[in-house]
Amino acid sequence: MDAQVGLKPDLPPDPMENPDKNSSGLRRILDAFGYSLDGLRAALRHEAAFRQEVLLAALLIPLALWLPVGGAAKALLVGSVLLVLIVELINSAVEATVDRISLERHALAKRAKDTGSAAVLVAFVNLVAVWALVLFG
Repeated sequence: MDAQVGLKPDLPPDPMENPDKNSSGLRRILDAFGYSLDGLRAALRHEAAFRQEVLLAALLIPLALWLPVGGAAKALLVGSVLLVLIVELINSAVEATVDRISLERHALAKRAKDTGSAAVLVAFVNLVAVWALVLFG
């Protein structure tokens, strides 16, 4: 029996799919790590908000680790700071994608950018809430 249940047949590559998505193993992991570093460098170079948030993180993360609170509280404090950075990176990706498609003003482009900005705001509200609850109970 040649056909195995559950395995996809060998199909020709889809010309609309990124050929790099087919790499696997250690090569894929190393490539993904390199792309991630490229993304961080691009955000630091092109995104003023991300640079400001990195400076805030450089202050708050050591403070969180120094504070006399338990390990779970430290994790919440650091996690809330990292969440702001994560959401800002995603927001920057959305903005770059929208700008790549068109610089023309459009209601949907505005909605996409405003929604990404709102996500950053919610992450900041979360940061303030977590820090307030941990520090002031």
